[in-house]
Amino acid sequence: MSYYQRHVFFCVNQREAGAICCNNHGAQAMRDYAKARVKALKLDSKSKRIRINNAGCLDRCNEGPVIVVYPEDVWYTYVDKEDIDEIIEEHLKNGRVVERLRI
Repeated sequence: MSYYQRHVFFCVNQREAGAICCNNHGAQAMRDYAKARVKALKLDSKSKRIRINNAGCLDRCNEGPVIVVYPEDVWYTYVDKEDIDEIIEEHLKNGRVVERLRI
């Protein structure tokens, strides 16, 4: 069994010279928002064990911004905080994949 119930990686890579990358879409700010929401909802507790982390390039730049949720290996893209809230509520909290955001 994995140490974390769910482990979420946000690509926050920043490429040089304006090349396509997740951080061009505010990925670091969205990761910070997700981490704060998970903490506020107490989903990071010992019993829930949901972890939000930064990741370097996840090599899906053209589909970005992207996150991946393990252990399910589910990839998402997102546009705004409402999308992040939906992923937190549906997938992280209740175990239901958000198909409309899945890539």
